[in-house]
Amino acid sequence: MNVKINTSAVCITLALSLYLSTISEIQILTDIKYILFPKDAHHPFNRVPSISYSKLINDDNSIDTEIFDSMREFGFFYVTNVSNYDAASELKYLKSFFALPTSTKMALAVKKHDSRNKNIYRGYGPVVENSGTQHKEMFNIGPHEVPTPSYKQTDSSLDKLRAISREQNVWPETGDVQFDEEFKKVFRLGVQIRIAIAQGVIRSIARSLKAEEFVSRFTEHEFSTLGLRRYPVRTRRSQNMNSEYDNVTLSELEHEDSTVTILTTFNCTGLQALYKKKYIDVPPSNEGFIINIGTIIEDITDMKIKAVRHRVKQVDFERHSIPFFFNPSFDANIGTSISGRLTAAGERSRIFGEWMRDYLPSVEPNLLEKSLTTDDGV
Repeated sequence: MNVKINTSAVCITLALSLYLSTISEIQILTDIKYILFPKDAHHPFNRVPSISYSKLINDDNSIDTEIFDSMREFGFFYVTNVSNYDAASELKYLKSFFALPTSTKMALAVKKHDSRNKNIYRGYGPVVENSGTQHKEMFNIGPHEVPTPSYKQTDSSLDKLRAISREQNVWPETGDVQFDEEFKKVFRLGVQIRIAIAQGVIRSIARSLKAEEFVSRFTEHEFSTLGLRRYPVRTRRSQNMNSEYDNVTLSELEHEDSTVTILTTFNCTGLQALYKKKYIDVPPSNEGFIINIGTIIEDITDMKIKAVRHRVKQVDFERHSIPFFFNPSFDANIGTSISGRLTAAGERSRIFGEWMRDYLPSVEPNLLEKSLTTDDGV
């Protein structure tokens, strides 16, 4: 096969990469690359639609079929042209946060990582070495700014967890007032933008399924969380870091999400999604978002849309992303689907809060104290 290479384009791209690597955003280079080197027309994810933010949040039903069909075939789609959203600013402050002294970050660590701290669910999590396919540093932010509701030790585990679901955010205090305030401003806005997107997605799915009651399961979304993520380059590797599926080295294990995910990958590659039994690179979100749903939503919708299995492969550069997990209300019914069928989650849990009580210890051992997961002795 004869392949024509535009040597001038190669030189321009290389020169720009050397220059642009010194500034925080590589988006300009990404755009130029797509102009000089058009996308592979045969890449299956080139058919994944990009949905206008304005149409989504304003309930333009002309987008419903596109969203629904993409969620059935691929399990995800993109949202673009997001007003008031600045991906470059988010990336700048994300990187600045993770570059802070360890002592400053550990002052925000969840109780699992520092027993002196009060925050249990939201806050900082350091990189845990020798953790197999989990290799990331994180900082979690929620939608709650008022003090965490109080509870008594004699309360039930479910009532205690209900209070934790509304846990107040913790924020960095660096001594640089301008940085601290801008950091909060950027990510508070980021949470609100993503909530608006997630609510628009839920309404669109409900319209497609003619199931308006589906929307009512997300009125409170107390557990929803924005996660800043840094994936360092591994300094050493072992076999347990490799995928059992195809032996690829991973920094995030293969999994399906649980509810609704609004994902920012900036210009970073590494994310892969399973499509027709093969993991395929997912194009970066750049200035927009990647939207997918998880197994609970798949089940509630009677498998009409799918929870895509995905992973992050290890890359040779430090990678950053921001997932936002939009969850049903704590007391939302997840036990029955929109048709009234018993769901898989419903075999053990009536409401979302009960499901989280079992789920969190399985994915984050020691995150919750025993009194938050069991009523023994109460």
